[in-house]
Amino acid sequence: MTQLNENLLSQAAMALATVLGPHGPADAKLSYYFRENPKLGMKDRAFIAETVYQVIRRKRLLEYLCDGSDARRLLLGVLLRVQGVSLRDLGPLLTKQQTEWAHAIKAKSTENLPITVQADVPDWLWEKLVNQYGEAEALTMARSLHLSAPLDLRVNRLNGQREAVLALFAKEGIVAAPTPYSPDGVRLKEKIALNKHVLFVKGVVEVQDEGSQLIALLLAPRRGEMVADFCAGAGGKTLALGALMHNSGRLYAFDVAQKRLSNLRPRLARSGLSNVHPQLIVNERDQKLKRLAQKFDRVLVDAPCSGLGTLRRNPDLKWRQTEMDIAELAIKQTKILDAAAKLVKSGGRLVYATCSLLREENEAIVELFLANHPEYKQLNAAEILAQQQVALDTGATLRLLPHVHGTDGFFAAAFERLAANEKPRPDDVPAPAEVVAAAAPAVARKAARTAKPGVAAEPKSKPAVKPKAAPKPKAEAKPKAEAKPKAEAKPKAEAKPKAEAKPKAATRRKAAAKAT
Repeated sequence: MTQLNENLLSQAAMALATVLGPHGPADAKLSYYFRENPKLGMKDRAFIAETVYQVIRRKRLLEYLCDGSDARRLLLGVLLRVQGVSLRDLGPLLTKQQTEWAHAIKAKSTENLPITVQADVPDWLWEKLVNQYGEAEALTMARSLHLSAPLDLRVNRLNGQREAVLALFAKEGIVAAPTPYSPDGVRLKEKIALNKHVLFVKGVVEVQDEGSQLIALLLAPRRGEMVADFCAGAGGKTLALGALMHNSGRLYAFDVAQKRLSNLRPRLARSGLSNVHPQLIVNERDQKLKRLAQKFDRVLVDAPCSGLGTLRRNPDLKWRQTEMDIAELAIKQTKILDAAAKLVKSGGRLVYATCSLLREENEAIVELFLANHPEYKQLNAAEILAQQQVALDTGATLRLLPHVHGTDGFFAAAFERLAANEKPRPDDVPAPAEVVAAAAPAVARKAARTAKPGVAAEPKSKPAVKPKAAPKPKAEAKPKAEAKPKAEAKPKAEAKPKAEAKPKAATRRKAAAKAT
């Protein structure tokens, strides 16, 4: 254990105050604090980081024990009640006032705690978890999220084998074991300085949670295929997909953030992959995507989500989000999945995935997608994984839970695009307003109050629709006039363009005469 001293406690309290402040994720604020305090040693930084994250994980309990949210009190609370530091060791480092606080914190009973304090989540999130999982399982799950996540690695099939990696770790005295489900996964008992390890430097291993590895296996890309990672981010799943493709075919990594794609490039260099093509797009309606319609064999949609399945790693997410945020995310997820679905060819596979625990971002999106897209059928996730030598059956969809599977919380569903002759009629597809209403009732109701009768319930989409609608008739008029097969099918339609052409020509002659 780190040797405590007055300066270290003071630094930890200041770092905690910085992280608990408004705006921004905890990891970014903590990194900023360390940059501003470069004299802190590696061990001190590790102690401060772990202590700060423990406070965030147990924030509700600690506020109860400390009678408030003062950073110094919370620090004492986590040291005494979570880390188990004794008053005897801590006492000499405290002021008289802090000593009084410490005794009060140590003496406070935790019997008959409100269940939301035991769960240590916001009220709105607790209500959703209970409605979805039941109170007993929700509490078990919430408690599992109080723990720090293990360090999972994925062995790059192009550069190494899992058995050899495990043997090297054992030789170095690093405790590691194969992950229970992923055939490429290695789980370390303790975190190490991985970025300097030879296996990482040479691209033999990458950091990736076992659950994330299983998402790539569910897409199951094959050699020579054309594949898209629609929301690539920093590229963890992209790298896994490239390895499954044996560095063949073409793998497009789409993302709206150049910074994330830039962070992918050094990882690609380490991995040895040459089949990956990072592509910056403006949004899911980018013209690049329209040109690629129905060109892909496999498309993965790792959708932007609440990230509530990753609370072991990112505990601040539960305090930074609201119920309305979830509703808005559901609308975004629906739009992104709809756009990605256009890229898949007949017989191709589409996988929708999130790292959320909530039905609104998972099953509800899948149900809505299937209702809107009869050209797709849902595949059985367990059967696909069995084909990949993964013995895991969570039903038709893949649902991973921290307290059950030891992974981050993940959800995924797989779909296959049916043959072209099985496509639905256009009038079978629900209107956009119905999509919004089903995806996020809370937001839809708000939009409906301001919408005019007969107008789609999403006001922001109107300006985008009208400009597009105007030029289409002009652009399509020429092909219709030139396309004889189409004109022959409707004789009356043939006569109209000819009749309309004469007045136009006459008008031009009159205009020319006036000009002279």
